[in-house]
Amino acid sequence: MSKQLGQDYEQHAEAFLIKQGIQILARNFHCKGGELDLVGLDQRCLVFIEVKYRQTEKFGHPNEFVSAQKQQRLYRCAQNFLLKHPSYQSHPMRFDVISFLSAHSNPNWTKDAFGSW
Repeated sequence: MSKQLGQDYEQHAEAFLIKQGIQILARNFHCKGGELDLVGLDQRCLVFIEVKYRQTEKFGHPNEFVSAQKQQRLYRCAQNFLLKHPSYQSHPMRFDVISFLSAHSNPNWTKDAFGSW
């Protein structure tokens, strides 16, 4: 998938989340070893959002591509985010996945996709 296509789907996900009442705090938060696509606030809950797109389910649903290894990288990036933004450390937190299956699909929002801490 091209970088531009990935950015397009991240923008679609962001627009969808804003319509759902999520306040977006960060986009493409980079840290050593990874990146958080979106970070938002769902009322008082801090949400780390991974965006996935696949044209077909031939090799699996987009959510299946958030492997245990990818989850560990997201946890580490979330910890880095909290170090840089300590005012959010006391908030409840969760990891969500927004997935798109095919070019014309609506977003599929999986809240608390792989646990919180």
